[in-house]
Amino acid sequence: MTALLEVEDLRVAYGKIEAVKGISFSVEAGQVVTLIGTNGAGKTTTLRTLSGLLEPLGGSIRFDGKPLKGVPAHKIVALGLAHSPEGRHIFPRLTIAENLQLGAFLRKDTDGIAADIQKAYDLFPILGERRAQAAGTLSGGEQQMLAMGRALMSRPKLLMLDEPSMGLSPIMMQKIMQTIAELKAQGTTILLVEQNAQAALSLADQGHVMEIGKIVLSGTGESLLHDESVRKAYLGED
Repeated sequence: MTALLEVEDLRVAYGKIEAVKGISFSVEAGQVVTLIGTNGAGKTTTLRTLSGLLEPLGGSIRFDGKPLKGVPAHKIVALGLAHSPEGRHIFPRLTIAENLQLGAFLRKDTDGIAADIQKAYDLFPILGERRAQAAGTLSGGEQQMLAMGRALMSRPKLLMLDEPSMGLSPIMMQKIMQTIAELKAQGTTILLVEQNAQAALSLADQGHVMEIGKIVLSGTGESLLHDESVRKAYLGED
C-alpha cells in the first residue's frame, strides 16, 4: 500500500547552512508518526517544508500520490495537508469563531463548515463557551486548542502538529495530548513534532529521532520508548 506521505532524501537549507540533510520517512493513513529531537534538529524546518512554506534544496515529497515540488502552500492545504504551527499563530483580534472560519477559507460548503465548527467546540468545549471572545485573550493552552481546531477546519487527510505542548502547564499539556489521542482514535492521520518525547512516543505508531538535520534512529513508538539511548537523551534517565 502506498503511504499517504512519502518523504525521500529531503534536504533544506537556510542560505549556506543545511538544516535538513537528506531525511526519508513515510506516514500511512491512520497513523500517528512523531519526529523527536533537541532544538535545532530540523523538525520544524521539515514541517514547514512539507506545508510549502520553505523550498527544499533537494529530495522529493509525495502526498496522496502527488509530488509537492513547486506546489504553493494554499494548494497543499487544498490537497489535504494541514499544519498547526509552532507558536500557534492564531489571529489575536479575531474571535474564536472567526479564527475557526478562517481555517475553512478554501471551502464553500456552508453547512459542512458549520458542522465542523461545532465538532471543534465538541472537541474543545472551552472554545464553544467563549466563541465570541477575542482569541488573543485566551491562555496559551486555549490558543493551542484553537490552532488545532482551526487546522482541522480544512478537513485534512493529514494533520501536522508542531510542538503542541510547548510552554503549557502540565495539566494543559495533558489535555492537549488526550485530544491528540482522541483524534487518533477517530482515525485522524497525524505527523507530530513534540519536545516531550515520552508523551509523543506513547501516542505514536512510528517515531524518528532527529539530530542536527538527520534521522539517526527509527522504530515503533513503543520500541523507541524502551530504547536505552533514547531514554538517556530524551527521557532524562540515566
